[in-house]
Amino acid sequence: MKLQQLRYVIEVVMCGSINEAARRLYISQPSLSKAIKELEKEIGITIFTRTSTGITLSSDGAEFLGYARQVVEQAELLERRYFNTAPSQQLFSISTQHYAFAVNAFVEMIKKYGGEKYQFTIRETRTYEIIEDVKNLRSEIGILYVSSFNEKVMMQLLKEQGLDFHGLFKANPHIFVSSQNPLAQKASVSLEDLEDYPRLNFEQGEFNSFYYSEEIYSTIPSKRSIQVSDRATLFNLLIGLNGYTISTGILSEDLNGSNIVSVPLEEREFITVGWVVHKKTQLSRMAKLYLEELTQIIDFYASK
Repeated sequence: MKLQQLRYVIEVVMCGSINEAARRLYISQPSLSKAIKELEKEIGITIFTRTSTGITLSSDGAEFLGYARQVVEQAELLERRYFNTAPSQQLFSISTQHYAFAVNAFVEMIKKYGGEKYQFTIRETRTYEIIEDVKNLRSEIGILYVSSFNEKVMMQLLKEQGLDFHGLFKANPHIFVSSQNPLAQKASVSLEDLEDYPRLNFEQGEFNSFYYSEEIYSTIPSKRSIQVSDRATLFNLLIGLNGYTISTGILSEDLNGSNIVSVPLEEREFITVGWVVHKKTQLSRMAKLYLEELTQIIDFYASK
């Protein structure tokens, strides 16, 4: 087993493709495939499952990846300490529902620990894709929420996919509205107060189950409803159409400005936001640093 082979495995997982990994590593695709097959033969496990549609990480491969990341990180620390080598490129990827605080933490992590070279990925995406990304280790961490409505289904799904859920915080639902919206002046609002305003939701594509919805109370009918795919568009529509969306109540003026405000919703419900990770992996150094930044930002907003 060679250190370079471990780096190859990590790169293939990050890219989700042997062809793309070979391109980034500046080696031929046959050479990369051969190196991985030799490693699999040497350690006696199948790291990648190969199909007609591509490759996925096997269950044994997921466990192996956790150790490989630790070995590579420690080797690079030794090289920098005793051989004065330049820092290698940092690697980290997360998938998240559309939360500004998740982006805030990502920004702070890069500012503090990104270094001279890094290859980071943050995907604000659909709930199903978050689960698939973490399951296949395309992303090391996923961020999503559960509520009393979807908790049983989501926890069972995560268990079936080999993922663990770790709670970050619990919040009562709030609405986000334009600061010019009449509802912005209220101390709190009821579901009845929202009936005459357009409701904005994040679309979930092919897997459009109520259980995957990013917005609590998505089963309640609305006279006017708009589905969007990104956070910037949703906020523009909040302002342009005097619409609303339901979320955690945590807003970042640094990223979203002061045109959007949060108002408590008068309902006895909860939202538990947490992070998911593959059961068989060990968190990388960058993942741990990201979670530290995420916790600090959440604590900061909770104290305001």
